[in-house]
Amino acid sequence: MADMTATFFVLLILGTAVPATFVGWWLLFPNLVRRAQTRLEATPWKTFWLGLAVFIALLIPIVIFLALPFGPAKFLGWMLIGGALALSSIGSAGLAALIGTRLQPHGNFSELGGFVRGAVILELAAFLPIIGWLFVWIPSLLLALGATTFALLNWTPRGKTVIVAEPVSSQA
Repeated sequence: MADMTATFFVLLILGTAVPATFVGWWLLFPNLVRRAQTRLEATPWKTFWLGLAVFIALLIPIVIFLALPFGPAKFLGWMLIGGALALSSIGSAGLAALIGTRLQPHGNFSELGGFVRGAVILELAAFLPIIGWLFVWIPSLLLALGATTFALLNWTPRGKTVIVAEPVSSQA
């Protein structure tokens, strides 16, 4: 019974932590997430292929570091994995924002509401056993890596302008 309860609460925590992370990126770095969203919307295949190239470029040193029988090298390999996943979550936030904007015609909710719905849809689709793991999570991870790379390098697609978030002003 305790194992089942622990499993339930771990899944519950993960179920709320992933959308909360995406919302955190969206609120902390709105321009970066918008650039990733714009890139995903305009050139999804270029984004996918860049994500695959970045994944392969990261995979080679990670495999080498994890294969070495030296503790700090293994630690560095795990840090590379964690850093790559953390950075790819910015692109995942852009993907969630894209899903949220595509939901807007079907519902009357705010931009934040659409974004959270997009994040939850992306997460739940990736949780689906086998199909979600292979056909949702892996392609979305590669898309996120590519979108993050494009956003960090500030490479916007030709003919597209990125909407810059306006600073919040306090009124007295």
